[in-house]
Amino acid sequence: MRSNQGCVGLRIDKRARGWYNADIMANRGKFIVFEGTDGSGKSTQMKMAGKFLKSKGVACILTHEPTDSPFGALLRSCLTGRIDTDERAIAALFAADRLDHISNTVNGIVKLLGEGTTVLCDRFYLSSFAYNGGFVPLEWVIQLNTPAMELLRPDLTIFLDITPEESMRRVARRGETERYETADKQTRIRENYYKLFERFGAQEHLVIVKSEEEKERTQANVRRAVWSLFGGRNDG
Repeated sequence: MRSNQGCVGLRIDKRARGWYNADIMANRGKFIVFEGTDGSGKSTQMKMAGKFLKSKGVACILTHEPTDSPFGALLRSCLTGRIDTDERAIAALFAADRLDHISNTVNGIVKLLGEGTTVLCDRFYLSSFAYNGGFVPLEWVIQLNTPAMELLRPDLTIFLDITPEESMRRVARRGETERYETADKQTRIRENYYKLFERFGAQEHLVIVKSEEEKERTQANVRRAVWSLFGGRNDG
């Protein structure tokens, strides 16, 4: 499943999921998640993909986890080291932040999707499994996130793949590091992602894209995957 050039995907028919309804799905926005290790270019590629979709007339909004909610603000303090806390607390905070992100009645993802807005999200539950699940029992982290998985699964998950060495090189450009940004941890996290792809591949629509230094080359593969959700073929 590892992809060194272009992209490779795993697909699943949504009719296999209990929530499928043809009439609802016809008007529902798409939920697209960007995953990857630190420095993989998720935020940049998501912004470029959002701009592309808007140019095609697709109503979309960009979001991220941790969110900008009070849950997310607390999480960011933990990740930057301003608050020193246990990995289990961080995992639980991510799960709480995600549930609020999905279901809050003001700007929750489910609400936006129901209004026909496509949502692009920087990280979702696979991040919790790969990051938190590498340092505390994975099954416990999965259990924490089961309510979120039952509420919402992505229509597409794009994993931007880079080596741990490249990850650390890109992170070093920022001049600051966070909780998981060491070579050993990035190696473990990337390995965890691929184990997760083997385990959950039959349940997810996953595309692996090599994150190259040339952003436009990476974006071409991202656009191909994203636009396929809207019936597009090699457009953009």
